[in-house]
Amino acid sequence: MMPLTFAGVGETNIIKKITGNSEIKKHLENLGFVPGGNVSIISENNGNIIVNVKESRVAISEEMGRRILV
Repeated sequence: MMPLTFAGVGETNIIKKITGNSEIKKHLENLGFVPGGNVSIISENNGNIIVNVKESRVAISEEMGRRILV
């Protein structure tokens, strides 16, 4: 497993685990980041990333990206 921020642009990965406290986990779950789901990085800018998850584009910070393990 590795943080989502280490994945390459254009790669499709499977979410293995979400780390952090229950509030962070719930927030990411509401955005569509759930274990077993697919996620791909569309672009990266200064550590912040835009991802495609559940047919939607979502922008997340580098800190949040580090909490999503693929």
